[in-house]
Amino acid sequence: MIRRTLACMLTLGLVACATQPKSPPSSPQASSTPRQPAAKAHGPAEAAPEATAATAPPVDLTPVPFEVARARFIADTAKRYGLKPEQISSVLDQAQVRQPIIAAMSRPAERVKPWNEYRPMFISKARIDGGRAFLAQHRAELDRVQQRTGVPAEVIVAIIGVETSYGKNAGSHRVLDAMYTLAFYYPRSGDPAKLEREVRRELFFRDELAKLFELGREENLDITTLKGSYAGAMGMGQFMPSSYLDYAVDGNGDGRRDLFTSYDDVFSSIANYFVKKGGWVRGGQVAVPATLAPGREEFNPTEWMPTWSLADLAQRGYQPSAAVQPGATATPITLEGSTGKQYWLGFQNYYAITRYNLSKMYAMAVFQLSQAIAGQELPPA
Repeated sequence: MIRRTLACMLTLGLVACATQPKSPPSSPQASSTPRQPAAKAHGPAEAAPEATAATAPPVDLTPVPFEVARARFIADTAKRYGLKPEQISSVLDQAQVRQPIIAAMSRPAERVKPWNEYRPMFISKARIDGGRAFLAQHRAELDRVQQRTGVPAEVIVAIIGVETSYGKNAGSHRVLDAMYTLAFYYPRSGDPAKLEREVRRELFFRDELAKLFELGREENLDITTLKGSYAGAMGMGQFMPSSYLDYAVDGNGDGRRDLFTSYDDVFSSIANYFVKKGGWVRGGQVAVPATLAPGREEFNPTEWMPTWSLADLAQRGYQPSAAVQPGATATPITLEGSTGKQYWLGFQNYYAITRYNLSKMYAMAVFQLSQAIAGQELPPA
């Protein structure tokens, strides 16, 4: 729930505790009546989207003094969401700039790991065993969500396993501090070629900060107490404020959308995101292994939507190595495995997982973890 997704938001660990943690405190100034979520926004684990030059509106690169930017933010957020300016100002007075967050955002991008190094980061015996235990513990709730939405229980569990180690590592940063820091002090590299991107990311987080205020009002949350990732993602599924507003649902009918402590709400919200944002197909396949005919050139389309028929892909040398549902369309996937390149065909449900985090390897890791949790044998990495 941004756009290159921040892989660093993903954490490692084992299975969540059987008892639910204490709910976050309610805000005494917030409305007690939740409203329905709004239309569309960014994905749960996303960190500032990279709009293309053709679609992104122009952005003013002129530096704005902090006090001016803060005053504009208060006025704009108050008008946008019907909040009192003094209430926004009072909350911002409690926010702190966190240097560790600036440092984390300033780190150079790591080398892109090949699949055979990436997969073990998220698929291990401990994580598989933890996922099976988590699935068994919450089988009834997960089965209800699967029946209602068509998203398999093991896929929902795999997302939680990859994102927060089944709820154990949902982040220790105060969300208000993370959003405030990145909204007003997003780090600058000093490289003129990167300035526009850095300004856009800062504006993205400023918008997320505004939506955090709206989230507090809608869900009766004290936003000064919420904890999450260093980029502000929250809860077991790591939803950004915009995705929380737009895709979180009340799974247990208690009138709240609680992604911190309510398993019903968490499971329902992750499934809802897959369906509404990713176009999840009930009963559809995720991906199957494939072969590429010797001497044929790899086809690595920049657009990941599964728009190619099997006949189209066959003309390019691709053949599925497992049965494929009639009429399915797919996109080819190339992974750097331990014994050479691996080829896969990804379908609509694979694309849906990439909407959660814009990474083909992330989507494959979630898919294969879900298979392992369900008891299937995995191919070598």
